[in-house]
Amino acid sequence: SRDKTLIVWKLTRDETNYGIPQKRLYGHSHFISDVVLSSDGNYAPSGSWDKTLRLWDLAAGKTTRRFEDHAKDVLSVAFSVDNRQIVSGSRDKTIKLWNTLAECKYTIQDEGHSDWVSCVRFSPNHSNPIIVSAGWDRVVKVWNLTNCKLKINHNGHTGYLNTVTVSPDGSLCASGGKDCKAMLWDLNDGKHLHTLDHNDIISALCFSPNRYWLCAAFGPSIKIWDLESKEMVEELRPEVVSQTSKTEPPQCLSLAWSTDGQTLFAGYSDNTIRVWQVSVSAR
Repeated sequence: SRDKTLIVWKLTRDETNYGIPQKRLYGHSHFISDVVLSSDGNYAPSGSWDKTLRLWDLAAGKTTRRFEDHAKDVLSVAFSVDNRQIVSGSRDKTIKLWNTLAECKYTIQDEGHSDWVSCVRFSPNHSNPIIVSAGWDRVVKVWNLTNCKLKINHNGHTGYLNTVTVSPDGSLCASGGKDCKAMLWDLNDGKHLHTLDHNDIISALCFSPNRYWLCAAFGPSIKIWDLESKEMVEELRPEVVSQTSKTEPPQCLSLAWSTDGQTLFAGYSDNTIRVWQVSVSAR
């Protein structure tokens, strides 16, 4: 959060209070921009505007390592599937690859982004080891993880990019940002597949873990798209009782699915995490 802390939640799945805060983690000295969980749920790397990353031992509630090498705010962080590598993107326009001992193994600058790197993600596909990045230069870049060289640029967006996400099988990625379009790219063939139009700036995207769905956060709304039919399955909007009609509704800033694909967690600008139950029988 922008309150400079991380919160570890215990999920009660209670109707009125789905989760209760279990631990608050202190250490970053500025806004925390991104956090991800290791596949076993024991560790979490975070990135912050204080120019550092931290690796947290969640059971102990402590920082195990501080990662210092970026010259400006860290905007995005990701963990490889085997939990051995961490990648970060920054306002210094670089992408850095780290081991879990906080040693920077590689800084990607050749053919890199010409503006802020807003989002970095690993592909979960072992047979095609890649990193995907998106930046304020409107480009989605695909990097070969074995030599950290550029594989391909995906051009097409007309505004800065906020987010990129890779499908669970590693075959697709989706990108979105200022131009209100979610673009789908084939990571095996390097081709543009489809564009889904929205009516507001896209702040977050994520694929369902078990259905051929893409979920997009834009403004106060969340849209869930069926990628086969290209139809919208559902639109989720928080019911907010505003004191005055002029109050802007809370904006959705981040999205995450539960592993079973039944529950969608969404972080909003009113300091609230909202939990949506998305039924399989959705149209």
